Formats: sequence, structure tokens, C-alpha cells
Amino acid sequence: MNSAFYVREALPQANAGIAVQERLERCGVECLRDGELLMLSLNISEAKSRGILQGISLSQLLCLPIPGLQKLLGKAKAARLVSSFELSKRALQQGLGILPAISCPTETIPFLAGIKDECKEHFLCLYLNARNQVIHQEVISIGSLSASIVHPREVFSVALKHSAASIILAHNHPSSDVSPSKDDIELTRRLMKAGDIMGIEILDHLIISKADFLSLKERGLM
Repeated sequence: MNSAFYVREALPQANAGIAVQERLERCGVECLRDGELLMLSLNISEAKSRGILQGISLSQLLCLPIPGLQKLLGKAKAARLVSSFELSKRALQQGLGILPAISCPTETIPFLAGIKDECKEHFLCLYLNARNQVIHQEVISIGSLSASIVHPREVFSVALKHSAASIILAHNHPSSDVSPSKDDIELTRRLMKAGDIMGIEILDHLIISKADFLSLKERGLM
């Protein structure tokens, strides 16, 4: 394993004895080594940073789940680091024009934030390309306190407009009970039949509330 996590190890003749914060101000963040970046991002000592990186590679650290990070760093520092990772990832995706991809129901939740607190039912569709990347999202229908009316024509006309390969359906339950109703299940199956005819797959139907969500796919209801 490469032990040159610090400038004074990688370049003994350069910047020897200069504190990490001062080196950041003088040379810029690009000049800092992995261990020094970890020191600054978590506000920890070199000894603590060294202990972390001698036991795990940077790529492994990036891939650790939150419980593993919490065990290694403690809750507060784990939260700070994982937030930094996510912020960097989103900035990179936006900068490169990379579309967010959906691989599991929980990854849809950020897209549903706008409807989860609504006092009326909002029926929203996420339109995906062949790589399961979200290319468009649209509220198709806004209903009463307990129901929204959705017609397959409205769902699939948007899909055709954006050349979508598949769709994820979603709607909110203002009652906070995310249990699917008989109408929810029947609507899902009707849209799935229409999708089969048109060659556009319905991947899932999410029901969301202020504090919970449910996937009809995971429940075996579609």
C-alpha cells in the first residue's frame, strides 16, 4: 500500500514543516495528499487520519456503507464525510451532464420530495432511458384529498414525447398511510397492460407520505 499520504512523505524537499491549512492556502487543494484532505474535511489530527488510511484504501472508504463509516469514524464525522461524498458526486454529475440512474426504490425518493407533503394526491411519473437514467419527470394528475384520476393516455403521451424506455409511477398519500388501495393496484395493472402494448415498461409504483414510502414492486403487487 502506498504510504505517501502526506506531502512531507511524497515530496520530502517540498513544503517540509508547513501546516496543512497553510499549504492549502499557499498551494491550493490540488496539491494536498489524501491524508491531508481527510484531516481537513473531518478536522482530525494526522495520527487519526493515518490510522484510518493505513487500514483501508481511499476507494474502499468511499464505498463503505453508513454503518461501517460510523463504526470507523463515529456518527458525526461519518455524516460529514458521506455528505461530502454525495455533494461531490452530484456536482460532478451536473458538471458532466450525467443523468441520475435508478437501481432501487430508495433512489427514487429525492425525485418525490416535491409531492410527499402535499395535502392532495399528486400522481407523478419518472421517465427513464434504456440505462435507467431519469430523463424527465412530470406530475400527471392532481386529485382530491384521497384520490387522483389518471388516464393511460396522459402517462404515455409524455413517454413518447421524451422517447422513454420505461416509467416509474409514484403518488402521495396525504393520510400518511402508504398502504396501496384497490384502486392503486388496479391502476398500476392497467398502466402495465398499456405499457406492454406500447413497448414501454412500468418498472415500479411508489406510494409516498411525509414519513414513509412503499414499493408495489417490492410487495409483489405488480
